[in-house]
Amino acid sequence: MAKSEKEKMLSGDYYNANDEELVRERDHARNLTFEFNHTKPSEKERRQEILRQLIIAKGRFYIEAPFNCDYGYNIEIGENFYANYGCTILDVNKVKIGDNALLAPNVQIYTATHPTDPIERLKGLENAKSILIGNNVWIGGGTIICPGVKIGDNVTIGAGSVVTKDLPDNVIAAGNPCRVIKRI
Repeated sequence: MAKSEKEKMLSGDYYNANDEELVRERDHARNLTFEFNHTKPSEKERRQEILRQLIIAKGRFYIEAPFNCDYGYNIEIGENFYANYGCTILDVNKVKIGDNALLAPNVQIYTATHPTDPIERLKGLENAKSILIGNNVWIGGGTIICPGVKIGDNVTIGAGSVVTKDLPDNVIAAGNPCRVIKRI
């Protein structure tokens, strides 16, 4: 039996993002993020309620508006998660974030990727690679996390970094491309 476009998407295969089911699910997520982003800051309970319809959260967390994502259901966050203003998570594939993770303003997490061959790209197919972020991670403002990256536990990433490769446990890393500066 042939895989659905959603199954292809989640397995990292090339898929058609214009598939009816995927468009419907993205619209659902966009409606929820719109609703979240237009709540008053004092409506904390309502904000949590909306986000719990969107993402998988273990325990306490706080996300500042504005927040954007593709599907929401591919995002899993651990206990004591915080994302500052302007967080964007393109969760075309799984994004798993551990406990005690802190995201500064404008952090961008991208699982989505496209063919590098222009002829293939014109066919409109996409694919995605999952991202794993460990426990006790602090990601500086304006950082971009690229598809397929794994970030270990106890990592600090400097502001403005572009993380293109895996980072081991217990390091401070920064730059474009991001590289280990110091082991802790």
